[in-house]
Amino acid sequence: MADRDYRPVAHDHDEFLAKAMRRKGFREAYDELGDEYALVRELLAARVRAGLTQEQVADSMGTTKSAVSRLEAVGKHSPSVSTLKRYAVAVGCEVEINLVPRAAAASASAQAIAERPRGQTAYTSMPSAKARR
Repeated sequence: MADRDYRPVAHDHDEFLAKAMRRKGFREAYDELGDEYALVRELLAARVRAGLTQEQVADSMGTTKSAVSRLEAVGKHSPSVSTLKRYAVAVGCEVEINLVPRAAAASASAQAIAERPRGQTAYTSMPSAKARR
């Protein structure tokens, strides 16, 4: 087989999502998995910013590419905090977990979505509490 250059396919997530939302039942299913999709967007965005492949992240984490692929997919598996920390270190990030009162969370989420530039996720990586001290 001839050598081929890696050429990623351009993907406009906002356009894809707008089209998918018109399909019957999609919005309900998507909303039900909203937190999972947000986490996956964060993971993928962090890996892309770091310029790493799944194989490189897997090597850094001491795991397999298929394990990283499962981590970056919405499914039945919820990753542990320690796995998220290992992934974060592999892509040059830190994990921060916040518990926010419901009313404040809904308001902040709506505000973040309204203010975000087109094509940017509403959830962004935050430095850990240790890094802020």
